[in-house]
Amino acid sequence: MAAVRSGLGRISPASSILFLCDMQEKFRHNIVFFPEIVSVAARMLKVARLLEVPAMLTEQNPKRLGPTVPELGAEELRPLPKTCFSMVPALSQELDARPHLRSVLLCGIEAQACILNTALDLLDRGLQVHVVVDACSSRSQVDRLVALSRMRQSGAFLSTSEGLILQLVGDAAHPHFKEIQKIIKEPVPDSGLLGLFQGQNPLFR
Repeated sequence: MAAVRSGLGRISPASSILFLCDMQEKFRHNIVFFPEIVSVAARMLKVARLLEVPAMLTEQNPKRLGPTVPELGAEELRPLPKTCFSMVPALSQELDARPHLRSVLLCGIEAQACILNTALDLLDRGLQVHVVVDACSSRSQVDRLVALSRMRQSGAFLSTSEGLILQLVGDAAHPHFKEIQKIIKEPVPDSGLLGLFQGQNPLFR
Protein backbone atom coordinates (compact mmCIF):
# COMPACT_ATOMS: atom_id res chain seq x y z
CA MET A 1 0.00 0.00 0.00
CA ALA A 2 1.61 3.21 -1.18
CA ALA A 3 1.98 6.03 1.33
CA VAL A 4 -0.11 9.00 0.23
CA ARG A 5 -0.12 11.29 3.25
CA SER A 6 1.00 14.27 1.23
CA GLY A 7 -0.15 15.51 -2.15
CA LEU A 8 -3.24 17.06 -3.60
CA GLY A 9 -5.79 14.80 -1.96
CA ARG A 10 -7.46 13.70 -5.17
CA ILE A 11 -10.03 10.94 -4.79
CA SER A 12 -11.72 8.47 -7.10
CA PRO A 13 -14.53 5.97 -6.49
CA ALA A 14 -12.34 3.00 -7.39
CA SER A 15 -9.85 3.69 -4.59
CA SER A 16 -12.09 5.18 -1.90
CA ILE A 17 -14.20 3.91 0.98
CA LEU A 18 -16.79 5.64 3.18
CA PHE A 19 -16.56 5.19 6.96
CA LEU A 20 -19.69 5.91 9.03
CA CYS A 21 -18.84 6.18 12.70
CA ASP A 22 -21.18 5.59 15.67
CA MET A 23 -24.29 7.58 14.74
CA GLN A 24 -26.40 5.87 17.41
CA GLU A 25 -29.60 6.49 19.33
CA LYS A 26 -28.01 7.37 22.69
CA PHE A 27 -26.08 10.23 21.10
CA ARG A 28 -29.16 11.81 19.55
CA HIS A 29 -29.71 14.41 22.31
CA ASN A 30 -26.07 14.97 23.31
CA ILE A 31 -24.26 15.77 20.07
CA VAL A 32 -24.54 19.32 18.73
CA PHE A 33 -26.27 19.39 15.32
CA PHE A 34 -26.83 15.63 15.47
CA PRO A 35 -29.80 15.53 13.01
CA GLU A 36 -27.89 17.73 10.59
CA ILE A 37 -24.70 15.67 10.52
CA VAL A 38 -26.70 12.43 10.15
CA SER A 39 -28.57 14.00 7.22
CA VAL A 40 -25.29 14.89 5.51
CA ALA A 41 -23.82 11.44 6.20
CA ALA A 42 -26.96 9.90 4.66
CA ARG A 43 -26.35 12.02 1.58
CA MET A 44 -22.78 10.73 1.37
CA LEU A 45 -24.08 7.16 1.65
CA LYS A 46 -26.58 7.69 -1.19
CA VAL A 47 -23.81 8.94 -3.45
CA ALA A 48 -21.51 6.10 -2.40
CA ARG A 49 -24.17 3.59 -3.48
CA LEU A 50 -24.57 5.28 -6.88
CA LEU A 51 -20.82 5.35 -7.48
CA GLU A 52 -20.18 1.87 -6.04
CA VAL A 53 -17.97 3.22 -3.28
CA PRO A 54 -17.98 0.68 -0.43
CA ALA A 55 -19.23 1.85 2.96
CA MET A 56 -18.46 0.55 6.46
CA LEU A 57 -20.45 1.23 9.62
CA THR A 58 -19.42 0.95 13.27
CA GLU A 59 -21.30 1.21 16.55
CA GLN A 60 -19.68 2.09 19.85
CA ASN A 61 -20.70 -0.41 22.55
CA PRO A 62 -24.17 -0.91 20.98
CA LYS A 63 -25.56 -2.84 23.97
CA ARG A 64 -25.26 0.35 26.01
CA LEU A 65 -25.52 3.06 23.37
CA GLY A 66 -28.13 1.55 21.09
CA PRO A 67 -28.33 0.95 17.35
CA THR A 68 -27.54 3.26 14.46
CA VAL A 69 -30.32 5.80 13.91
CA PRO A 70 -32.68 4.81 11.08
CA GLU A 71 -32.49 8.17 9.32
CA LEU A 72 -28.93 7.37 8.23
CA GLY A 73 -30.49 4.90 5.80
CA ALA A 74 -27.79 2.29 6.40
CA GLU A 75 -30.02 -0.74 6.96
CA GLU A 76 -28.17 -2.84 4.38
CA LEU A 77 -24.83 -2.34 6.14
CA ARG A 78 -23.74 -4.76 8.85
CA PRO A 79 -22.65 -2.62 11.81
CA LEU A 80 -19.41 -3.68 13.43
CA PRO A 81 -19.42 -3.25 17.22
CA LYS A 82 -16.42 -1.73 18.97
CA THR A 83 -15.25 -0.30 22.26
CA CYS A 84 -11.98 1.18 20.94
CA PHE A 85 -11.93 4.93 20.21
CA SER A 86 -10.94 4.17 16.63
CA MET A 87 -12.77 2.38 13.86
CA VAL A 88 -9.58 0.83 12.52
CA PRO A 89 -9.22 -2.22 14.80
CA ALA A 90 -12.80 -3.28 13.99
CA LEU A 91 -12.28 -2.69 10.26
CA SER A 92 -8.67 -3.86 9.89
CA GLN A 93 -9.62 -7.01 7.94
CA GLU A 94 -11.64 -4.92 5.49
CA LEU A 95 -8.74 -2.54 5.04
CA ASP A 96 -6.23 -5.37 4.57
CA ALA A 97 -8.47 -6.92 1.92
CA ARG A 98 -8.38 -3.75 -0.20
CA PRO A 99 -4.78 -3.21 -1.35
CA HIS A 100 -5.97 -0.70 -3.98
CA LEU A 101 -7.46 1.58 -1.31
CA ARG A 102 -6.04 5.10 -1.14
CA SER A 103 -8.69 7.34 0.43
CA VAL A 104 -11.09 7.11 3.36
CA LEU A 105 -14.05 9.49 3.62
CA LEU A 106 -14.85 9.88 7.29
CA CYS A 107 -18.25 10.82 8.80
CA GLY A 108 -19.67 10.53 12.31
CA ILE A 109 -19.03 11.21 15.96
CA GLU A 110 -17.36 12.28 18.12
CA ALA A 111 -14.81 14.45 16.36
CA GLN A 112 -12.35 14.59 19.28
CA ALA A 113 -12.70 10.87 20.08
CA CYS A 114 -13.46 8.21 17.49
CA ILE A 115 -13.11 10.45 14.42
CA LEU A 116 -9.72 11.82 15.51
CA ASN A 117 -8.34 8.43 16.56
CA THR A 118 -9.62 6.78 13.40
CA ALA A 119 -8.01 9.50 11.29
CA LEU A 120 -4.65 9.08 13.03
CA ASP A 121 -4.74 5.29 12.67
CA LEU A 122 -5.59 5.57 8.97
CA LEU A 123 -2.81 8.08 8.41
CA ASP A 124 -0.43 5.68 10.14
CA ARG A 125 -1.43 3.08 7.55
CA GLY A 126 -0.44 5.47 4.75
CA LEU A 127 -4.00 6.27 3.68
CA GLN A 128 -5.42 9.64 2.77
CA VAL A 129 -8.13 10.76 5.18
CA HIS A 130 -10.90 13.10 4.02
CA VAL A 131 -12.95 14.36 6.97
CA VAL A 132 -16.46 15.34 5.88
CA VAL A 133 -16.69 18.38 8.12
CA ASP A 134 -20.45 18.88 7.76
CA ALA A 135 -20.97 15.22 8.73
CA CYS A 136 -18.85 15.20 11.91
CA SER A 137 -19.66 16.63 15.32
CA SER A 138 -19.13 16.43 19.08
CA ARG A 139 -20.92 17.25 22.32
CA SER A 140 -19.23 20.66 22.29
CA GLN A 141 -18.28 23.01 19.49
CA VAL A 142 -14.89 23.61 21.14
CA ASP A 143 -13.99 19.92 20.97
CA ARG A 144 -15.27 19.78 17.41
CA LEU A 145 -13.23 22.78 16.31
CA VAL A 146 -9.99 21.71 17.96
CA ALA A 147 -10.37 18.12 16.69
CA LEU A 148 -10.77 19.33 13.10
CA SER A 149 -7.68 21.50 13.50
CA ARG A 150 -5.74 18.60 15.05
CA MET A 151 -6.62 16.29 12.18
CA ARG A 152 -5.60 18.90 9.65
CA GLN A 153 -2.26 19.37 11.44
CA SER A 154 -1.69 15.62 11.20
CA GLY A 155 -2.30 15.50 7.45
CA ALA A 156 -6.01 14.85 7.02
CA PHE A 157 -7.96 16.80 4.41
CA LEU A 158 -11.01 18.77 5.58
CA SER A 159 -13.79 18.91 2.99
CA THR A 160 -17.50 19.54 2.74
CA SER A 161 -19.81 16.80 1.55
CA GLU A 162 -20.51 18.58 -1.73
CA GLY A 163 -16.82 19.14 -2.42
CA LEU A 164 -16.10 15.43 -1.96
CA ILE A 165 -19.14 14.35 -3.96
CA LEU A 166 -18.10 16.48 -6.94
CA GLN A 167 -14.55 15.13 -6.72
CA LEU A 168 -15.91 11.59 -6.81
CA VAL A 169 -18.15 12.28 -9.81
CA GLY A 170 -15.47 14.21 -11.67
CA ASP A 171 -17.46 15.00 -14.81
CA ALA A 172 -20.94 16.29 -15.65
CA ALA A 173 -21.00 13.59 -18.35
CA HIS A 174 -20.90 10.86 -15.68
CA PRO A 175 -23.85 8.47 -16.19
CA HIS A 176 -25.08 9.07 -12.63
CA PHE A 177 -24.53 12.83 -12.59
CA LYS A 178 -28.21 13.76 -12.94
CA GLU A 179 -29.13 11.59 -9.95
CA ILE A 180 -26.28 13.01 -7.92
CA GLN A 181 -27.13 16.54 -9.01
CA LYS A 182 -30.59 16.07 -7.48
CA ILE A 183 -28.95 15.04 -4.21
CA ILE A 184 -26.59 18.01 -4.02
CA LYS A 185 -29.31 20.47 -5.05
CA GLU A 186 -31.10 19.69 -1.81
CA PRO A 187 -30.01 22.39 0.68
CA VAL A 188 -27.38 21.18 3.14
CA PRO A 189 -28.61 21.72 6.70
CA ASP A 190 -26.71 24.25 8.78
CA SER A 191 -24.43 22.32 11.13
CA GLY A 192 -22.86 25.32 12.86
CA LEU A 193 -19.66 25.31 10.81
CA LEU A 194 -19.83 28.93 9.71
CA GLY A 195 -19.46 30.12 13.29
CA LEU A 196 -16.45 27.86 13.77
CA PHE A 197 -14.58 29.17 10.73
CA GLN A 198 -15.64 32.83 10.75
CA GLY A 199 -12.97 35.46 11.09
CA GLN A 200 -10.17 33.19 9.82
CA ASN A 201 -10.02 31.22 13.03
CA PRO A 202 -6.35 31.06 14.15
CA LEU A 203 -6.57 27.29 14.53
CA PHE A 204 -6.89 27.02 10.76
CA ARG A 205 -4.23 29.46 9.62
